[in-house]
Amino acid sequence: DQSWDYCRIAINFFHDNRIQFWEMKNADQLVGNADHGISKFCFAMPNDTYLVYLPDGGTTSLDLSDVEGEFDVQWFNPREGGELKSGSVKSVKGGGKVSLGNAPVDENEDWLIVVR
Repeated sequence: DQSWDYCRIAINFFHDNRIQFWEMKNADQLVGNADHGISKFCFAMPNDTYLVYLPDGGTTSLDLSDVEGEFDVQWFNPREGGELKSGSVKSVKGGGKVSLGNAPVDENEDWLIVVR
C-alpha cells in the first residue's frame, strides 16, 4: 500500500511542479557522484531545472560551472508530498559549485532538492 502512495506522490510532484522530465538526463556527476553510487543523484535539464535526490538526507553541492544566472532552491518531501519548501539556502548563482544548504526539517530523511 505504501508503494502506491509513493507513486502517487511522485506523479503529483512532476505534474504539480510542471517538471519536464522527458527532457531531463542523468547528471550525477554534478553532485559529485560520477561513479553513479547510491549516495545522491541528479536529474537535469541543464541551465533550467536540476533535481537532486538525497536518499539519506544531509546536504550536497551542485556544480553549476557551465551555466549562468540565478536559480531558486526548494525542497520536496518525497515521503509526504505537498508544497515545495524553503531550506537554509533560497537561491544560488551559476558559474561554480554551490552549496544547496539544509532541508527545512528532518535533515536525516530523504529529500528532493529542486533547483530552477
